[in-house]
Amino acid sequence: MKILVTGAAGFIGFHLSLRLLERGDTVVGLDNVNDYYDPKLKEGRLEILHGYDDFSFERLDLADREGMESCFERHDFDRVVHLAAQAGVRYSLTNPHAYIDSNLVGFTNILEGCRHQKVEHLVYASSSSVYGANTSMPFSIHDNIDHPVSLYAATKKSNELMAHTYSSLYDLPTTGLRFFTVYGPWGRPDMALFLFTDAMLSGKPIDVFNHGDMRRDFTYIDDIIEGVVRVTDRVAEPNPQWSGDDPDPGTSYAPYRIYNIGNNSPVELMDMIGALEDCLGIEAEKNFMPMQPGDVKETYADVEDLIDDVDFKPSTPIEEGIASFGAWYREYYDR
Repeated sequence: MKILVTGAAGFIGFHLSLRLLERGDTVVGLDNVNDYYDPKLKEGRLEILHGYDDFSFERLDLADREGMESCFERHDFDRVVHLAAQAGVRYSLTNPHAYIDSNLVGFTNILEGCRHQKVEHLVYASSSSVYGANTSMPFSIHDNIDHPVSLYAATKKSNELMAHTYSSLYDLPTTGLRFFTVYGPWGRPDMALFLFTDAMLSGKPIDVFNHGDMRRDFTYIDDIIEGVVRVTDRVAEPNPQWSGDDPDPGTSYAPYRIYNIGNNSPVELMDMIGALEDCLGIEAEKNFMPMQPGDVKETYADVEDLIDDVDFKPSTPIEEGIASFGAWYREYYDR
């Protein structure tokens, strides 16, 4: 298959592109390689991808309407995995327009490209952040999610609504994936594990929000990629049992699906820090701080639909995942 992977220079997009190339797919990667975090890390990922004959790259901004139209017209994509987005909850508090341009305008351009080129299946990244003020655990795709607590989360929920519209109007199969705290080698420098590792190896304190009273469904990158690949191969179909009298948010009368991809096993933040301390052989100096605006205390993924539909459940233990990340970090940064 010929697959467009947006955000190919990013953390998840890089790993997905590698997996698809290694199984024999042709991959067109798209990314604007912005400076939200160190572009050298993004260029390093791309350098590896360029080693594959079946990989080509489009350096392009999602919000560039003409550029996106041209990209879809020049390529005959079978499927699209849309991972590019302006990420991060805290960054959305100070740079809201970046989220509108990338996550809303950019997503519209993706939907239009898929519609006009009759792409077989659009798979796109949503986020566990969409659960917002929900406190019923574990988070289920069948629950209402009308109370986001960050602009980032609001744009991701908007993506799900926009995708449903295109599935309904144009019979475009779409599947949204709510990722839960993804980590691993080549990870994002703005994520807690990366920040903690850098600080600890530099002899600096780490900032621990909500005084450490937080739980996250940390999900290892290999598990995320396995889930994405299986879902991409399973084209979304209508749910024949769907009823407008009791609408199920996770499915539809249209070819539209939502899945959680999380480890289904929340870890206390202090336990994650303990595992990192064991990995690095360093006791962290902790700077305990209050909860940050837009953040949530706990995430926990219900993955029953993922298991039922694609026979997969993430399972990598946090200790194993952190060990892999730590080994990569020390080698990559020579520390």
